[in-house]
Amino acid sequence: MAISDSELIAAWTEVLKLSRLKPTETVTILTSQDSHPQTLSCARTAAQLAGAKVICLDLPPMNGEKSLSRDKTAYVGTTPLTNNQAAMAALKSSDMVIDLMLLLFSPEQQEILESGTRILLAVEPPEVLVRLLPTEADKTRVMAAADLLKRSRSMQVTSAAGTDFRCALGDYPLLTEYGFSDEPGRWDHWPSGFLATWPNEVTSEGTLVLDRGDILLPMKRYLADPVRLTVEKGYVTEISGSLDAELLRDYMTAFNDPEAYAISHIGWGLQPRARWSTLGLFDREATLGMDARAFEGNFLFSLGPNTEAGGTRNTACHIDIPMRNCTVSLDNKPVVEKGRVLDSLEAA
Repeated sequence: MAISDSELIAAWTEVLKLSRLKPTETVTILTSQDSHPQTLSCARTAAQLAGAKVICLDLPPMNGEKSLSRDKTAYVGTTPLTNNQAAMAALKSSDMVIDLMLLLFSPEQQEILESGTRILLAVEPPEVLVRLLPTEADKTRVMAAADLLKRSRSMQVTSAAGTDFRCALGDYPLLTEYGFSDEPGRWDHWPSGFLATWPNEVTSEGTLVLDRGDILLPMKRYLADPVRLTVEKGYVTEISGSLDAELLRDYMTAFNDPEAYAISHIGWGLQPRARWSTLGLFDREATLGMDARAFEGNFLFSLGPNTEAGGTRNTACHIDIPMRNCTVSLDNKPVVEKGRVLDSLEAA
């Protein structure tokens, strides 16, 4: 169901308020050919109503001829900002960038953040943005979990389906997503609501069993049958199962890049307003699948790049996999038990 302009402008006004936008600041709205026109017009109006100086920077799309999907995360790493010094200068001199294009996993995004510019990504349909409007309570919950994760030195994940995965922690920073960007140099994503980090290199070991109903992104596919991933020294070394496993193997093989098989970010969903089932209600080209990434109690892990954490693994293949009904433990103490978040431990 469509959202009116007034509703979306009100939502943007709230998010920009949460992002501490000041009338003296400059906002650059970054777009490309497939950016949502209503999101653009309402973001621009809300930023202008807040008194900010607004610049719109539209760049041509790229990688369409290489990608196997129209999904914005299906081919990452290179963007229209690659070797584009003029555009980079404009973004680095802005106080805030509203990203309606998707710079994620690019070295240019990291360079912009290091300049002190804060970035807010928003590429979901307007109705999803409004339904998952962030709150200060979302930040409080994510940051409470982050305090616990920051102190932890190992993660273990198990499930009745057969998952038995473990890794060491501490070498990489945390990724906190609560839906607004309120500090200099901060990146966030509206909508969201989850927490993640990256395993220490070569320490990820074990088995990840993707069960029926778990989700492959960017395929936006609920698994019909289990898929077993064998993990050794930080990389998936075997993908076994039936049709879903064959589809995953074929997709990953197309990138011809061994780094695509590396375990990337790992964490869990903390957004109670996000729904596991929503992906089945949208056309696959209409949504990025943030409900799937953020729904409360998932175990979300990814394969591929680590440039988001300041690493050098700049592979074009990025796959997010939200899993249900897992027990996630930090230093052998559960924080998610069979898909249920244990908030009392996060606050400890």
